[in-house]
Amino acid sequence: MNEREDVYKRMCKKLKVKIPKDALDKVGKPLLKRVMQTWLPAADALLDMIVTHLPSPARAQAYRVDNLYSGPLDDEAATAVRNCDSSGPVMLYISKMVPTSEKGRFYAYGRVFAGTVATGQQVRILGPDYTPGKKTDLFVKKIQRTVLMMGRYVEQIADCPAGNVIGLVGVDQYLLKSGTITTLEEAFPFVTMKFSVSPVVRVAVEPKNAADLPKLVEGLKRLSKSDPMVQVYTARTGEHIVAGAGELHLEICLKDLEEDFMKGAPIVVHEPVVSYCETITRHSDQQVIAKSANKHNRVFLESEPLDEKLAGEIDEGKIKMTDDPKARARRFVDDFGWDVNVARKIWSFGCPPDGKGNVFVDSTKAAQYLNEVKDSFVSAFVQATAGGVFCDEAMRGCRFDLMDIVLHADAIHRGAGQMMPAVKKAIFGCQIQSGPTLLEPLYLVEITVPNATISGVFNTLSTRRGEVFKTEERVGTPLNQIQAYLPVSESFGFTELLRKNTSGQAFPQMIFSHWALVSGDVYQENTNANKICLAVRERKHMKAELPDFADYYDRI
Repeated sequence: MNEREDVYKRMCKKLKVKIPKDALDKVGKPLLKRVMQTWLPAADALLDMIVTHLPSPARAQAYRVDNLYSGPLDDEAATAVRNCDSSGPVMLYISKMVPTSEKGRFYAYGRVFAGTVATGQQVRILGPDYTPGKKTDLFVKKIQRTVLMMGRYVEQIADCPAGNVIGLVGVDQYLLKSGTITTLEEAFPFVTMKFSVSPVVRVAVEPKNAADLPKLVEGLKRLSKSDPMVQVYTARTGEHIVAGAGELHLEICLKDLEEDFMKGAPIVVHEPVVSYCETITRHSDQQVIAKSANKHNRVFLESEPLDEKLAGEIDEGKIKMTDDPKARARRFVDDFGWDVNVARKIWSFGCPPDGKGNVFVDSTKAAQYLNEVKDSFVSAFVQATAGGVFCDEAMRGCRFDLMDIVLHADAIHRGAGQMMPAVKKAIFGCQIQSGPTLLEPLYLVEITVPNATISGVFNTLSTRRGEVFKTEERVGTPLNQIQAYLPVSESFGFTELLRKNTSGQAFPQMIFSHWALVSGDVYQENTNANKICLAVRERKHMKAELPDFADYYDRI
């Protein structure tokens, strides 16, 4: 294209591409861009590809229903979804909230898998926390309007049959990010969408003017609804936290928050902070004993690290507490080498958003009153694993075994107020006794770079604790593809530094990969784990001294 008219004009003629009049005086990249726009317009090419290669809803739903529907695959709802039946009960999954021109309101955007959804229809709205048979996160409301969303235009329609995507008005206040809408009382919800990335980078935000605090709270609610990936919550310190998948994602979220959702009210953004996890590396040195406050009850616990694959499957929701206990126990025995009697007595996996991939097991023999205190034990386990003893970060990959228990005969002396603090104390004691350390999140970085500047990539990665594990040349091009692991804590400003060291010729892409052990023990001075732990404790205004085992162990 660089002024070689005889070459590119002959090529265009063979491809039957007519060079537009407005491009006749252009050369190089601008000319190439206009010719490509004429030859393969992105919109037409994409639409043709979708029509040609994607199966129709009637065909696709027949084999997708197993992955979509969380209930029995032979009930009325599943059958209607499988057949894409427009005359069956309404089964609709809301996947996204789209902001409207009206302040604080959203279109609930989703797909009709079965039935016909219509204006004024009374439906059951099932949120992500809905459990069949209970009324938690369940609303019975009417749909105000059904709208067809076509790019920037919105067209109101009377109804919409199965197989189409639709926007609903009037249900946005009952759903946060996603949910299921149905007319069938016995219907189970659709499986909630999972993302391949994790919100591991956090910032605290506050309004510049104290009077704008209500605006900030409302703006954060709207941001949380509009982006399915972002997490918004209030920390125990009272800070408003926004968690995103990376530096760029957070930057976009904060820009939307300030300009769109707060109508220009200025905000103060603090330095980005990385989420860490606490974990253990060996079997506890001894049984940890904890007494209740009234000294009438004793708890005996041991701990050990979980297999990384098992922790990952629990974290991703592949193994759940709602699974069939016998089938789950068999899988623990066959895949992870557990004892079958222990595998059948799993009490809890913790709370997935906070405690990641932990297990609490009942290993007692003939203990009395156990069922009466089980709920207290599970609640204490969920709370303890949501914030460990070292830096109040979520625990991951820990297994706690209840070895024995001594309970008072009178139920009034073994209530939740007595048992929960004792169990938390024992869990923290076990954590201290089991080689405690931290886990840090790692990005998988893919860098495309020309051969001439490849040394700049390796220099940049080595200064940022990056670890290259794959390098390959692209055949027929002067480019190299480099894959490396990069700690999330080192990723801030990484792209800028990489471009600087490679004269702007390297193109990095980052995605969350996995959790990796931080080198060193938290109690060994000047190790990475110790430095990170002390820095997090200082940021959270915790005591500078690390916890002592004597504070979490009661002698008999």
